[in-house]
Amino acid sequence: MSLIPSLLGAQRTNIFDPISLDIWDPFQGFPFASASDQSSAFVNTRVDWKETPEAHIFKADLPGLKKEEVKVQVEEGRVLQISGERNREQEEKNDKWHRIERSSGKFLRRFRLPENAKMDQVKASMENGVLTVTVPKEEEKKPAEAKAVEISG
Repeated sequence: MSLIPSLLGAQRTNIFDPISLDIWDPFQGFPFASASDQSSAFVNTRVDWKETPEAHIFKADLPGLKKEEVKVQVEEGRVLQISGERNREQEEKNDKWHRIERSSGKFLRRFRLPENAKMDQVKASMENGVLTVTVPKEEEKKPAEAKAVEISG
């Protein structure tokens, strides 16, 4: 028998399903934090931010979403905002749900970009549920070489 359920304070809800666990939710009962609430945050929006010599590159996992359901904006103050919404699947009268684990609802991620970001040249693409946002960087200004100054007198 696994020690994980006892360590997490969880109990099996179905002894025939080895992965069926009810994990303790510290926010259970609070009206603002229900995981099943359709307006809940889409907390599983994972974003990687990589900086290369040429650009800042953001990759967001958005499985099942179309590019029309995602919004990429550049705001004043050098802020990149990625937002969207995943709608819950419609229930039919005769449907019997056994488990709902996929997140639904709105999501929003914001990133303050450094001074070297070219905010007017941001590009975004989406392929296979992965959003890629590329923010080019300004070329680094090389410090002026020291110039010898002749001393008179």
